[in-house]
Amino acid sequence: MPMSASTAPVASAAAAVPATAPDSGALIAGVRVGGAWSEDLQARCRRWLSDHGLGDLIEQDAGVDAWGPWQRFRLSWPQAADLDTAGLAQSLRLSPDDSDRDLDAEILAALLLSPVPFDFPSLDEWQSAVRLRRFIVQAGRRTVLAFDTEQAERPDCWRWSEETGFILLPGHELIPSLEQTLWPDVSGRLYSFSCYRATEYVLLLAMARELQVSNPAALAALQAQWQRKAIQSGPFHDAFLHEYGSLQAPLPPRYYVPGDRLWFRNPHEPSANVEGYEGSWVFYLGQGHFTNFWKPDQPYTLTYKCVEIHHWRHGLRQDAAAKAWMDESIVEARVAETLADPLATNRILDRMMRLRDPAGVYDQGGCIDASREAVRCVRPGTFDLGF
Repeated sequence: MPMSASTAPVASAAAAVPATAPDSGALIAGVRVGGAWSEDLQARCRRWLSDHGLGDLIEQDAGVDAWGPWQRFRLSWPQAADLDTAGLAQSLRLSPDDSDRDLDAEILAALLLSPVPFDFPSLDEWQSAVRLRRFIVQAGRRTVLAFDTEQAERPDCWRWSEETGFILLPGHELIPSLEQTLWPDVSGRLYSFSCYRATEYVLLLAMARELQVSNPAALAALQAQWQRKAIQSGPFHDAFLHEYGSLQAPLPPRYYVPGDRLWFRNPHEPSANVEGYEGSWVFYLGQGHFTNFWKPDQPYTLTYKCVEIHHWRHGLRQDAAAKAWMDESIVEARVAETLADPLATNRILDRMMRLRDPAGVYDQGGCIDASREAVRCVRPGTFDLGF
């Protein structure tokens, strides 16, 4: 997919001398911010990091590459071994469920531990990226939906056609319409979604909320787009997201940043042929939890998600017309049985925590993807959303 040099987190001169996580072989590339930095900008950045309790934990250096000068920031943290971010909030004594500041601090700390450089063209863009990830997490926590890969329901502020998808009716604003669609505490009911389309709506809501703060003109354009035609599936990914990590340079299997969108692959081909069970699209919420849009009071852990996907093979059934379907009651029973047996759990994790096979291949791979997805730049002057 096309990706600008300012936003693509790829190996570059910034990663030439990465820090090493204590007691591990993991390399920390952290965050790199472009542009010339005045003393006032340096002071503003230090205040921001210190306000989140990270000021004394930051390593900073500077350099110049083909795109110009940059500043790099990395977290120096003894508990960073293997770049497992599940316990980051606890280690930093944060309460992300109760505090925007603490959630932002967990996001910042995870970014600063990244094994591939997160490149931002400005401090403003970095701050927007953190806030946008907070909006993703907060929207994901409240979202409750009915799982359905064949039917789709929306409130009466939307209209559907084959040509446009679901678009906004005149007189309806994008943000409240998305909130009504995703949050039953607003609408009073559940609407049906596939997990992939659900992640698009959560991302769209988070982007709209950030644009409302930092780029109102872009919010107006985004709303106008959804009054004409919905962007979805592959075009949505290409327009709004970039990936970091790849099959050639995979991310550590336990490294996640709150607000990441990611995919767990089903490595069992027969059950992966059931619609909706090819894998599982989720967001990382922080504190070792992933979104569960169907039971939000029971967010997934990495262990649970791996065990659940493993047992999809045992829930595979066929109806009288030989159409494959999934018996979730069998899956749930198998998961509970496995999680009660540490040895059985570890045997499954040994396979499922492997990196997934390439597309179309079902061999010895597990369910862990090599990459994660994040939103592109949103600020005026560095705006990179493709609509």
